[in-house]
Amino acid sequence: MYKTPVSTLVVIYTLDLQVLLLERVDHPSYWQSVTGSQDEGETLAQTAIREVTEETGLDVNSAQLENWHIQNQYEIFQEWRWRYAPSVTQNTEHVFGLRLPEPVPITVATQEHLGFIWLPWQAAADKVFSWSNAQAIRSLIIRQKKNNNL
Repeated sequence: MYKTPVSTLVVIYTLDLQVLLLERVDHPSYWQSVTGSQDEGETLAQTAIREVTEETGLDVNSAQLENWHIQNQYEIFQEWRWRYAPSVTQNTEHVFGLRLPEPVPITVATQEHLGFIWLPWQAAADKVFSWSNAQAIRSLIIRQKKNNNL
C-alpha cells in the first residue's frame, strides 16, 4: 500500500520557545519535528495527533493542538519515492503547533528515531534538514509576538 502524499508537520515547543527535534533512524544527523503521512479517512488534526503520540509518546488531545494554516508543497526526495505511487513526486504538508509549558522527556519511536533534543528555536531552525521545518520553527517568534499583543 502506497503512502498518501499529504502529511502533517507538528512543531512541538515550549513557552520559552524551546523546540523538540527528533533524529531520523534512516538518516543519522537528519533532525526534524514530528511529521507523518495522513492515513485514509483521517482528518489532518487526527494525523497530527497520531504522529505526535506514535513518535514521542506524548498524550495529545485536539484542544492542545493548533492548526497554523500553513501548507507547503515540496518534491519528495528520490530515496523516499518508493513509498508512494509511481506517478507521485510531490507532497503537501500541513503545519501544526503543539505548545507545552516546559520541555518534557519523551519516548521516541525507535523504529523511526535515534533520539531527541530540546533546543532554543534559533538553533532548532538551523539544525533541521527540511526548509519547510526550518521556516515553521522560525515563525514561532512572530506567533509569540502576535499572541503577546492580543
